[in-house]
Amino acid sequence: MTEEELRAAFARHEVLTPPAGPVRAAIDRVAAVRRRRRQRVRAAGVALALVGALGVGIPQFAPDPARDATTVAGPVSAAPGEALNVLVLGLDVRWAPEVPPLADSVQLVHIPADRSRPYLISLPRDLEVDIPGFHRDKLNAAFAYGAGFDHHPDRTQGYDLTRRVVADLTGVRVDAGVVLTFSAMRKATDVLGGVEICLPQQVESVHTRRVYPAGCHRLDGVASLDLLRQRRGMPDGALDRDRNAQRFAAGVVRQVAEQGALTDPVRMSRILAAITPELTVVGNMSVPDLLRVVPELSSADPVGLSLPVVWPEVPSSPTSTGGTGGLRLRADPQAAPAFLTALREDRLAEWAAANPGRVTRLR
Repeated sequence: MTEEELRAAFARHEVLTPPAGPVRAAIDRVAAVRRRRRQRVRAAGVALALVGALGVGIPQFAPDPARDATTVAGPVSAAPGEALNVLVLGLDVRWAPEVPPLADSVQLVHIPADRSRPYLISLPRDLEVDIPGFHRDKLNAAFAYGAGFDHHPDRTQGYDLTRRVVADLTGVRVDAGVVLTFSAMRKATDVLGGVEICLPQQVESVHTRRVYPAGCHRLDGVASLDLLRQRRGMPDGALDRDRNAQRFAAGVVRQVAEQGALTDPVRMSRILAAITPELTVVGNMSVPDLLRVVPELSSADPVGLSLPVVWPEVPSSPTSTGGTGGLRLRADPQAAPAFLTALREDRLAEWAAANPGRVTRLR
């Protein structure tokens, strides 16, 4: 075929070629959808982590390679219109990273079915509990038993055993969870430009000798971690530390809301980059499921509560020891049953209104 014949053949078929504009636009739309989906996945992981430290006390983002969601073995997820419970574990691994860490902060984030506002429930780390497959010990030890006592602890298993203990203790289904190191909290705090924490009483650090007066303070990551580690010398020891963790969580929630971080992809990516190496999101809910909960909340301001406990009948007291030390707390036989019933029946707002003295002042 001559050159002229080829040109003529191309000319005859050129009119049949579809315009490139619509095809290019379709490709751009697909790319945009995939980009938004990636941003939603990132946002959900960070939102859960922040709504949780959020006491929420937040080690490696652990996606299931077989699914486009972050899941591990666990109970059935909450259906639409049901209450949601998220277990948040805070690990302090600064002393010996190769040793299975204890869960120094154990918080249950309860989101009621009416999606009114989150409730941050502190479960004391020194609470004596039954640990399935082992024996009675402190609640914080459940993580170490599950993770294993070798040089490569399995943090997913540590979470799962703690989840079982918490589910047995409270009688509620745990739908998802967050495990974070104190280092992740420090980094997230700095990325947010500091977090405001409001203290009802003065706290003096036994580690740095820094004094944190009563009142509201904007603290950077180092100062926040220093404060959240304090229990010695405080009236209720580790219980006061749990309350300060709730106050920190409330401060993070306010800071995130003020900055619009959950809707700002640039700021969200900065937060994610800071904490991803030390964050694990676990549970039977998919990332989109978790993401959908955030805009459903009528108020992002959490309510701080604690499982009512009693001190063991021994001569020493939390004030004299500066903390619980080797003591093991027990659930208050008078107050705890009513509290746990309210939690199981999704009536915490009613319980808090009837027991204002047991609500943690967060601001």
